Amino acid sequence: MLLITGGTGQNGRATLSEFIREKRNVRVLVRSLEKASGLGLDKFPQVELVQGDMGKPGTLQAALAGIERVLMISSPTPDMLDTQCRFIDACKSNNVRHVIKFSGAESGIGFDPSRFRFTQMHEDIEDYLEGSGLAWTHVRPSQFMQVYLREAGDVAKEGVLRLPFGEIELSPIDVSDIAKVTYRLLREGGHEGVSLDMTGPEALTMSDIAERIAAATGAPVRYEPITARERRERLLASGMPPSLVDALDEQLAERLARPKSRVDLSAHAMFGIWPTTFAEFAKRHAAAFRPGV
Repeated sequence: MLLITGGTGQNGRATLSEFIREKRNVRVLVRSLEKASGLGLDKFPQVELVQGDMGKPGTLQAALAGIERVLMISSPTPDMLDTQCRFIDACKSNNVRHVIKFSGAESGIGFDPSRFRFTQMHEDIEDYLEGSGLAWTHVRPSQFMQVYLREAGDVAKEGVLRLPFGEIELSPIDVSDIAKVTYRLLREGGHEGVSLDMTGPEALTMSDIAERIAAATGAPVRYEPITARERRERLLASGMPPSLVDALDEQLAERLARPKSRVDLSAHAMFGIWPTTFAEFAKRHAAAFRPGV
């Protein structure tokens, strides 16, 4: 049996969608069966929902019973390190053989993970998993293309993409590309003791991204750089927790210090997955960015 944690979040849902599309059985760990019921997963008999909390091993017996491989995903919260390490311990206690960690790695050339708390946490969790005695695989994607959907309101209303990135490059990846890899790893196993870095197929500036959105929507879009302080104030006003805003400030500072970005499609090639370009992503989501929405 196979298990996905974080199955109601963006990346967990994307992997789960692959199981649903392929009509394959999978178990999904959720914190609340009541909240998960609103996702309509009861329509898919191959999906088994089990309630439990990754950070509370005593709640995980039912979820981990008979599990051979697990895709471990949890939210980027201040307790992510503790939560995932506790979960690794629970996997070992319940005879899970192979943990596939959904991790992360920035695409900036020379990016120092110690300067961004979440990349450092991911590396610490990877080290803990490697020392656990369990078989492991790390999937380490860069920035998600989907983060630009958060800017769709300004783009649709004003034709402006406002971000504090200057003209640095990033190599964003489509979440659906990552899901194809995590699905295959979970279904087929193998690739033990391997770290799989993943980026999108292009290193792009924000001006490049604005141009691709404009081409997809048929409406002009320009990039307008803002300051780190301006973004911080906007994020706090939106209700984002201050600890997460602080973390994003750390990430931004290191990104600005490392303006060039690498492209790594080795995992795409390994699994025979065609890498989604940002132009294709923007075309797929053109309705969200188009004026009048």
